[in-house]
Amino acid sequence: MKDGASIINNYLMNWENSIIQFRNFLKLEKSLSDNSITAYETDIRKFVTYLEIKELNISPINVKLQDLKKFIEWINELELNARSQARIISGLKAFFKYLILEDIIETDPSSLLESPRLGRKLPEVLSIEEIDRIIAAIDLSKPEGQRNKAIIETLYSCGLRVSELINLKITNLYFNDGFIRVVGKGDKERLVPIGQKAMKEIKYYFQDRNLQANIDKSSQNIVFLNRRGKQITRVMIFTIIKNLAKKAEIKKNISPHTFRHSFASHLIDGGADLRAVQEMLGHESIITTEIYTHLDREYLRDAIIRFHPRA
Repeated sequence: MKDGASIINNYLMNWENSIIQFRNFLKLEKSLSDNSITAYETDIRKFVTYLEIKELNISPINVKLQDLKKFIEWINELELNARSQARIISGLKAFFKYLILEDIIETDPSSLLESPRLGRKLPEVLSIEEIDRIIAAIDLSKPEGQRNKAIIETLYSCGLRVSELINLKITNLYFNDGFIRVVGKGDKERLVPIGQKAMKEIKYYFQDRNLQANIDKSSQNIVFLNRRGKQITRVMIFTIIKNLAKKAEIKKNISPHTFRHSFASHLIDGGADLRAVQEMLGHESIITTEIYTHLDREYLRDAIIRFHPRA
């Protein structure tokens, strides 16, 4: 007869092995980024933590719908918002689908698990005038000034994710053709048009970059560097943008992603084809891109309410 400690250790090992195998599946079969894989794992481990706290020795193959419902009640008591709950449920559903795929379980306990209803949150978007104000707030007399101007112009001109910006390579700049090659989510590559303004600012920045004597060997092919000659970090990009927004007296809560939202919204507002915008943003589903048509309608609605005499 096994003692209590041995039973719990075996139970934990079952979860640990399953999570490790799930990680490998997401990396090798789904080609997800490390950040996405970690997010999935975190969601599953929340459920494992719940089982430990409640002293429920349930292995992955013995989980029932009722167990998952009780878990959702528990995280609801912790006052996690609906969006966080929905993400956790999505992670659990992906995990149990994997177990089905691998013939580890025969019935998916999460198939009838309902996610909380989410209102579609429209992203914050900057006007062209606000973007100009942010660029005007850059102090070009400072060593990092031209680099920061090139960063803002590239984010807005190409609609890049911050991870795509910091990993942008010199060998992936095709200025003669007016394109850059971007490595997006799941290591998927795409060609994105780049505007004349962004190209000009990057070329100006390269004049400063070429004078940098301390460029790290691992970062020689990276476009945007910090003052120590290494690849600039996503945290630094956030800091640069927050500081510029404050200096430009922009009251909106903005981040690097705001320029991506603004890029897409301004394109669609100008009449760009939705499929073309989807391709440029690297969205797997056009449903994701369609949020910008909602944004455009919301903008029109606000304009009517503000300016129409009968509103």
